[in-house]
Amino acid sequence: MRTSLFDLFKIGIGPSSSHTVGPMRAAYRFVRRLSQAALLTTVERVRIELYGSLALTGLSHGTDRGALLGLMGLQSDEVEPDSIAARVDEIRGRKEITFFKRHVIRFEPDDLVFRKDEVLPGHSNGMRFTAFDQKGTVVDTRVFYSVGGGFITEEGESTSAHATRNVLYPFASAGELLRIGHEKDLSIHLIMFTNEMTWRPIDKICDGVWKIWKTMQDCTARGLSTRGELPGGLAVERSAADMARNLGRANAGDPLGGMDWLNAWEITVNEENAAGGRVVTAPTNGAAGIIPAVAHYYLRFLEGNKEGILRYFLGAGAIGVLYKENASISGAEVGCQGEVGVACSMAAAGLVAALNGSNEQLEHAAEIAMEHNLGMTCDPVGGLVQIPCIERNAFGAVKAVNAARMAMAEATGHKVSLDQVIRTMYQTGLDTQTRYKETALGGLALNVIEC
Repeated sequence: MRTSLFDLFKIGIGPSSSHTVGPMRAAYRFVRRLSQAALLTTVERVRIELYGSLALTGLSHGTDRGALLGLMGLQSDEVEPDSIAARVDEIRGRKEITFFKRHVIRFEPDDLVFRKDEVLPGHSNGMRFTAFDQKGTVVDTRVFYSVGGGFITEEGESTSAHATRNVLYPFASAGELLRIGHEKDLSIHLIMFTNEMTWRPIDKICDGVWKIWKTMQDCTARGLSTRGELPGGLAVERSAADMARNLGRANAGDPLGGMDWLNAWEITVNEENAAGGRVVTAPTNGAAGIIPAVAHYYLRFLEGNKEGILRYFLGAGAIGVLYKENASISGAEVGCQGEVGVACSMAAAGLVAALNGSNEQLEHAAEIAMEHNLGMTCDPVGGLVQIPCIERNAFGAVKAVNAARMAMAEATGHKVSLDQVIRTMYQTGLDTQTRYKETALGGLALNVIEC
């Protein structure tokens, strides 16, 4: 295994983990390599070339901002979202950028190139960074791919850079997870917890989960108290704050009140993401609202507790590992089924874990959730993570709760396995035409007139 819980849940900034956070991490790594090789002060100019989906929707997804911040030596979990616009405006106004706070170079608009008609061979989210010295000689050049959820890979990188870890209970499929659970008499969340101890001690695991959950709670609170228009030009007004206010006045006996709150909690997170705020990739930014919304639902409507929240994230994480290592969580590679679909599947499994359901029920819930997200396209209007992304997350949260309820009520088993559904999702994504995979060239992105 090579994926940790804390690889799947990363604290970052909106609006996109693949288009904002990934390029930021790649730019940071590029400049750090220059610094480590004592080449930083020889650099006179840097050219950033974006390919495929990064070029087609990069401006709307904040790819340019992410890359510039990364060159400055900033990381997504550290930079204050409110400071980003001023930092980027200063770079563009002064036409210079400071690497790691110590080396200033000129940076012209032409140094950021959007190659919309080209795709690099490794992934549709490709980028090339090239550093030149004063004579125009190449100091270093590297190609990176942003493969979803803020994960990046480098072209030519040896497989040892992503080596598997010798965890106590390695699993490469849901079938193996169920087998380990049966043989060792362990719940899936405990299998995941034990494996996490390969990377960090018990107290660090728990502290990390609480930090993730606190960041999600803070994001929800900010969104529920913020109104106004989202950036980007679509004139989309924030709605979560008014939804929550109206729910507070509603009849407490409404049997569908829980679903209404699910919608409000989810929408507020994705509105924060669309505004470039602080969010947690879960497992991507485009699907960041589902897992926190279902966690809030568990605590408020199912009388949940802190221990259940820990089980929730561990159970969700185990399922996330299966998708990350066997398929994809990149909308640019497999469509929105790899983002909202995966988040829905993770949240359904996590809710079963929180409720102390069986391993078989957890696997079944994850399977149900993804089975009914198969084929979902990624077609953001205007290239923005707003329409249909925000409401799509709300439906994903409702589906996750329903999948968990169905799985825990089922007494006769199920015919389709999670492993079969994961393979199907990946094959479906690869078969889907490129214009329906985060390019803004098809679907709603083509048919909805931007105003």
